[in-house]
Amino acid sequence: MFSSMTKTISKEIPLAEITLRRYEKPSKLSERDIVRKLCLSIGLLQPGDSRDVIVDILHVLLNAKKQKKALTSEEIEKEVINTRKKQKLALQGIASSNIRRQIKRLRDLFLVEKVKNQYRITEFEELNVIFEEKIEKFYLKSIVDRVKEYFESLR
Repeated sequence: MFSSMTKTISKEIPLAEITLRRYEKPSKLSERDIVRKLCLSIGLLQPGDSRDVIVDILHVLLNAKKQKKALTSEEIEKEVINTRKKQKLALQGIASSNIRRQIKRLRDLFLVEKVKNQYRITEFEELNVIFEEKIEKFYLKSIVDRVKEYFESLR
């Protein structure tokens, strides 16, 4: 039985959020491991998470970027499955719906864009440039500016 005195706490939904983590310098790692650390560093993957299909999605798109090639979600899915099989990784998280959801997470961070129903690394640009221009100067700055407003409002 529920009491009418039970307090309801409203959920605060952030307008934007980003997770940043610092790891050791990327040396003596395979390309996939570097992509994995990048995903961990920007919050696309949680530490200890074994469901890391987002790593392979980003890796597939980075390889396609080298040829200036955009891919459909079906092509990404096929490449991810091939990659995971070659590396003897569990075929977890490879459902079409999950592939599309993970691509959306990459799009939300401006790393990937959709052009005519195909996906590519944004403007086939280098990731460090995308990070600096889209995330650091725009997205992160807007979050930091708003946090400063909260600090200033408590003076």
